[in-house]
Amino acid sequence: MEDAEVINELVREGHELFERESHANVSDADRERLRRIQVTLDQCWDKHASETRRLSRDTRVDPRALVAPTR
Repeated sequence: MEDAEVINELVREGHELFERESHANVSDADRERLRRIQVTLDQCWDKHASETRRLSRDTRVDPRALVAPTR
């Protein structure tokens, strides 16, 4: 599974758990899973930001030009 697929799955699961939590229909285990998902997604973002800065520095390209286009 590619990074983007993993991230998309984590986001999907996180949204589902967040929605359930907003309706008070979530267990302690679900809350802990949601917390772990949030931490993992934060780490993915940090890694992406770091790689983008490094690539920008190495290639002298504006980092805004390195952002992947949206679908």
